[in-house]
Amino acid sequence: MAQGNDAALKSSLVWLAVIMVIVGICTESWKKIMATYVVGIIGVAGLILPDWDFFDRDFSRWTCPVTAEERASILAQRQTSLLKRYRIYPVRLVAYATIYGFALFKWWKFVSN
Repeated sequence: MAQGNDAALKSSLVWLAVIMVIVGICTESWKKIMATYVVGIIGVAGLILPDWDFFDRDFSRWTCPVTAEERASILAQRQTSLLKRYRIYPVRLVAYATIYGFALFKWWKFVSN
């Protein structure tokens, strides 16, 4: 895991703990705290932990390890521009928005009752 991903993971887990404490204070429910933990961990795992450099390759290359040339190309792209590094894929964006939007909606309905 890269240094930036490590910092993002730590920050996300701290914010998840803060949200869990707030939910616990407001609801006084162990089940709602645990639901917050599960939804939060799944969200963090789905957004931060995957090696997006690996998945940004051609689909047919996913079964092969990343070569040294590909890693060098990835590092060169990171050096050139921050905007080129974050490519937006419409299908991925729609899928993530749908899945995480639904999960957050269900979590909110559960916690707010």
